[in-house]
Amino acid sequence: MSEPIPLIIANLKANKTWDEVSAWLDKVIPVVETFDGTVVVCPSSPFLVSTLQKLQSLNSKFKLGCQDISKFEQGAYTGEVAASQLVGICQYVIVGHSERRQYFGEDTIAFQKAINAKKSNIEPIYCVQSEQDQIPDNIRIVAYEPTFAIGTGNPDTPQNAQSIAERLKTKGEYTVIYGGSVSADNVKSYLLKEVLDGVLIGATNSLDPQKFIEILNSAKYQ
Repeated sequence: MSEPIPLIIANLKANKTWDEVSAWLDKVIPVVETFDGTVVVCPSSPFLVSTLQKLQSLNSKFKLGCQDISKFEQGAYTGEVAASQLVGICQYVIVGHSERRQYFGEDTIAFQKAINAKKSNIEPIYCVQSEQDQIPDNIRIVAYEPTFAIGTGNPDTPQNAQSIAERLKTKGEYTVIYGGSVSADNVKSYLLKEVLDGVLIGATNSLDPQKFIEILNSAKYQ
């Protein structure tokens, strides 16, 4: 899987009903169809199949991702969703997001989740907080998301984010994206030097379809 860049990911987190997700898609899909890069939407798990069906019915190039998977494979793990259960539904999965690490203590299991995803041919979007964080083998997409920037309106500077992306790329052939208070006003500055390959957009600027559309319209290389 090799996606055209910039790679723009909308992480809707634990928000919206299906009717709201569907209305969001109605507004965003026409813009995605004219976007030169790759756009991925990550709705809550209950809406994955309905989202897939809608995207397929419209023959949309919008890609679908999930926000998390289990560290386990299929079995007696009530409430969990195994990677192999998402085959044919999702193309991507966010792994190791700072909120999963903070609220669910997942620092030690992100590796296993990434391994499970790769075994099922689902592409992990592996989140790190710095270039010192360990990254599993065979990862292609790395998301640099400093905790101080997540949902705070206090983004990292484009210069520092680009510097970290450069250092990450010395460790592997990664597609590196930035996440943390990205908006239509600042997205261009992150992508300007073509060091960062895209952005991960959280709830603040992805839930409102117009805000997300404005980011897409701004996210073009010069």
